[in-house]
Amino acid sequence: QRLHSCPDLVSFMVELKTVLETALKNTQDPHIPWPPEYYSGLVRDIEMLGWNKVTYVDTGLTTIKLKAEDSCGRQHLITLKLNAKYPAEPPVCLVDFPVHFAVSWIPQSSLLDIYNQFLAALESLKGFWDAMDEIDGKTWVLQPENPTRSATTRRIAIGNNVSVNIEVDPQHPSMLPECYFLGADHVVNPLRTKLNNNMHLWDPEISLLQNLKDILDIDFPSRAALEKSDFTRDCGICYAYRLNGATPDQVCDEPRCGQPFHQACLYEWLQSLPSSRQSFNVIFGECPYCNKVRTVKES
Repeated sequence: QRLHSCPDLVSFMVELKTVLETALKNTQDPHIPWPPEYYSGLVRDIEMLGWNKVTYVDTGLTTIKLKAEDSCGRQHLITLKLNAKYPAEPPVCLVDFPVHFAVSWIPQSSLLDIYNQFLAALESLKGFWDAMDEIDGKTWVLQPENPTRSATTRRIAIGNNVSVNIEVDPQHPSMLPECYFLGADHVVNPLRTKLNNNMHLWDPEISLLQNLKDILDIDFPSRAALEKSDFTRDCGICYAYRLNGATPDQVCDEPRCGQPFHQACLYEWLQSLPSSRQSFNVIFGECPYCNKVRTVKES
């Protein structure tokens, strides 16, 4: 009826376009079943692998999750997303690894081949996970709070408002990691000096944590004797510990102050002060608590 009432060709085309768009939106895409040989071949592959290794299969048999245990008893999952051309094309493999997991695949390959490659990759990362597990179990890790198996960084508490952020190479976990100290200058400067002076003593034959203790000449606070709250003071500006996932990582250098701040909070505070000055993305201003001059970069 709407098309019949159009006064001219242009109006007719506009109305026709509208009607077609509405019809297309209301049309459900018909389900096109995948080839029968896909399903029979996949079920045969799963049976060869063993159903006991499968933790999840979706109703369309297109997403499969497999479980595995490494030699240290850690549980791992691999998610496989298949397409209709399997096994001519490999599945997309999703893993919680700190390195890229590339599957070697030929059209004659199967789920068992992927699983064996997954197991081999787990063992190649054993040293990395051993080192990170020891740190997680014996020190107070401030960030990340619930590290995944792919996380290569740890921010470890050293003392009140003092911590070290380490970046571990997953392929060379026994080597000296990148270290970045957070805290007041009068506390972290001696730690930087110890690191620079003692890094030649790093021994790849002993654990990462023990090396850090020896090189820095410190004992990290014990999880048995102290609580995490002993190292997690709230920001002195927003009065919260966590802000958009970030924790206070700026500390006033005045020994009698030592107030921690979120970088974003401190930057915003200094911007609001008439006495502050800015050079490129670095701003200079006074600590809100003790008036000591602070510098902070834009986050």
